[in-house]
Amino acid sequence: MRKFLTTAFCTTLAATAVGAMFPQSAIANGAIAGTVSFEGDSPTRRPMQMAADPVCEKANPDGRLGEVMVINNGKIANVFVYIKDGLGDVKPAVPTDPVVIDQSGCMYTPHVVGARVGQVVQIMNSDPTLHNVHSLAKESRQFNSAMPIKGMKIKKKFTAPEIMVKMKCDVHPWMGAYIGVLDHPYFGVTGEDGSFSITDVPAGKYTVEAWHEHLGTKTGTATVAADGTASVNFSFAPAAP
Repeated sequence: MRKFLTTAFCTTLAATAVGAMFPQSAIANGAIAGTVSFEGDSPTRRPMQMAADPVCEKANPDGRLGEVMVINNGKIANVFVYIKDGLGDVKPAVPTDPVVIDQSGCMYTPHVVGARVGQVVQIMNSDPTLHNVHSLAKESRQFNSAMPIKGMKIKKKFTAPEIMVKMKCDVHPWMGAYIGVLDHPYFGVTGEDGSFSITDVPAGKYTVEAWHEHLGTKTGTATVAADGTASVNFSFAPAAP
């Protein structure tokens, strides 16, 4: 009997140790990856007119192009891609690190970003000029905060999911950004090459949506296997006039 109890205890202890070293989420989770493409000829990006503020014009001596349609070799940047359906009750803890948005060169950086419900969004002003951060959220309380000092920071939180929250500067009308607010961490934003990756996704079948501020949305499906990567690609046609 003593030998049996010792063996059983050792087996339980070993299983617990393995679970601690390799949690189920780390063992069974996979990823979703793909690219977002544009059909047809890429539209011309228009230069931004910043002469209204000499500080902004000086910060961009070579000018800046609009960020609404950033297309390189037929691939679209700044597309927010996220799991829209299929997660059920999967709700990982909210990160303690903030999402950081900077106002630099009289532009928002990044232009498109994701955040969790309840996660701190830290907005910075790296410019020696006045900015006014105006959130146009519909599901969370809006805010409208002046940031007149270089190095100034404000911290905000969104209380409900929303695709997407528009941010603008009331002082500089060309400044805009978008925040995708979700109650889960399974989202990504396409880079200059149009690619995205959503990692640590539990195995399962999902509806995935791609959002673009001018072109609208596209949906697809992804079946994620344990330790595998599901491929989902999206293609947008030019928006109607």
